[in-house]
Amino acid sequence: MGCSITNLGDCVAEAVFGLFLDILNSASRPFLDLIKTFMIEPVSITAFADIWGIIVYILSMFYGLLIVWIGLKFIVSGESPEQREKAKSDLKNIIIMMILVQGSYLLYDLFLATSASLTNVIFDMVSNSFFRLSLESVSNFGFDLIFGILYIIHLIIVLVLVLLRYIFVSAGVILFAIGVFFYFIPFLNSYGRLILNGLGVLVFLPFFYSIAFLVGSKLAELNQFRDYKTLIMVGTLDIIILFTFLLLLFVIVKAATKVKPIVNVVKAVV
Repeated sequence: MGCSITNLGDCVAEAVFGLFLDILNSASRPFLDLIKTFMIEPVSITAFADIWGIIVYILSMFYGLLIVWIGLKFIVSGESPEQREKAKSDLKNIIIMMILVQGSYLLYDLFLATSASLTNVIFDMVSNSFFRLSLESVSNFGFDLIFGILYIIHLIIVLVLVLLRYIFVSAGVILFAIGVFFYFIPFLNSYGRLILNGLGVLVFLPFFYSIAFLVGSKLAELNQFRDYKTLIMVGTLDIIILFTFLLLLFVIVKAATKVKPIVNVVKAVV
């Protein structure tokens, strides 16, 4: 807006309001940088490599027992072709399980690299201006200021979520080996699927975050929504936060339903 003696008041107001938004933008920048780092950088799992080695060593102690158990099933199957084929199938699954458990570290690292690459591709499509508070009109300054403060609060919440996700996924290399082991044991299969599904969701969670950011940025670029850019930014973060908590609730409920039969058995024995 050009300044002259006739609109000096508007120019001063715009300059003051712009200063407030610059302060908010400066305050939000460190949070945005950290969120982006935790989202697009591959999770480092080297800190848990030694623990993973110990877990795999413990699991490998059961390989011999499982093979002996399958051998006994094959022997007692007699002349039943169905039982003999079942024993052969179980042996094949045990061999596949042994290979996957031993290579679970590299396999998990590959999944993390794939998730980071996909997230990076989508995130690069998001306009950098989407994350920057801007003053579209002086009349909307109060609206933008309130939602600008809410925006920073939401950024802090999202930063905590991606940080916790980073920590859990980093330690997840240990659970991944256990989940693979459980998956190929018939009576532990449901627990193995629960572990693997939970880790899969956590590993690829940033990819879904980046899609939400991309959709929000494209909406903010539309003329009819341009004056509500700050509201769209906050709404996008709200969707991410709500999606994460609903997902966490689903995992907790799912885990509770899997553990309940074990609790009932323990109660019956006691």
